[in-house]
Amino acid sequence: MDWLRQIPIGQYVDGRESWLRLIDPRLKFAWVLLFLLTPVLAGPIWRLSLLGLLLLLTLLSGLPPRLWWRSLLLLALLGGGVGLLAAFLPTGDPAVSWPLRSPQELPGLSLQVPSWDIWRLGPVRLGPLSLGPLVIDRRSAELGLSSATLIVTVIHSVNLMLLTTPSEDLVWALSWGLAPLACLGVPVERLSFQLLLALRFLPLVQEELQNLMRALASRAVNLRRLGFKASFGLVLSVGERLLANILLRAEQGADALLARGGQWRPASHFRVASKTTPASAVLNSLAMIVLLMMVGLRGKYGAL
Repeated sequence: MDWLRQIPIGQYVDGRESWLRLIDPRLKFAWVLLFLLTPVLAGPIWRLSLLGLLLLLTLLSGLPPRLWWRSLLLLALLGGGVGLLAAFLPTGDPAVSWPLRSPQELPGLSLQVPSWDIWRLGPVRLGPLSLGPLVIDRRSAELGLSSATLIVTVIHSVNLMLLTTPSEDLVWALSWGLAPLACLGVPVERLSFQLLLALRFLPLVQEELQNLMRALASRAVNLRRLGFKASFGLVLSVGERLLANILLRAEQGADALLARGGQWRPASHFRVASKTTPASAVLNSLAMIVLLMMVGLRGKYGAL
């Protein structure tokens, strides 16, 4: 019943076995923004290239496969399912430009309209039901490809950053990037402190869900024997208990914060000072150079 702990999504894992840990958290944020923003209005070749680059970085990161292969498999299944669903959904008929003159005025004239269909199946008869026709045209294929690649690149890139970067470093990097907004009266330090509390709260939510799943498994609950109504009521009661436990944890955290005076600290107060080594300096320089190259390639070949 410890399957949730075997899929560390959104949690930092301590260790020294990856070169990603040596990169500055501000550069990691910039790389994540690259994977988040550059697929917008980009072509399928650029989206596939980003996905291939992300998978290559994952394989060469030096992280143990047990930390990322389960989450990557779940993301691949989710992205593939959403992509297939988007590909089979109708996206509307393409615009057709009709000639001004009627074809019947010219005898022997044959109109050749380019086919937009890539794959067609059906209609398929399943007993009394008729399924289809299932059609994948160019527009739906591009929609399915963009949906699948966007899901995998966005979630997996953020997960890699969270796996290899402590919460304190992430909040410090975010507050460093938002520091110019402090001149406009934006409470950057308070927002960074709240974000740090939210990141620390994620393991507590996972622990509560793990405890509830373990409680159901220890009681040998069989949803098939309960029936639909009783099973639905059980799911609602478990969800209600999960929400109550999460709110109780939040209240306990707020009470603990108020007992200490209710003071919030800047993000730099919680960050452990790290020493700059020659290896980290070289890695940061290479990461910056490759990042600038990727931005330039996006501007030149992003529409492909």
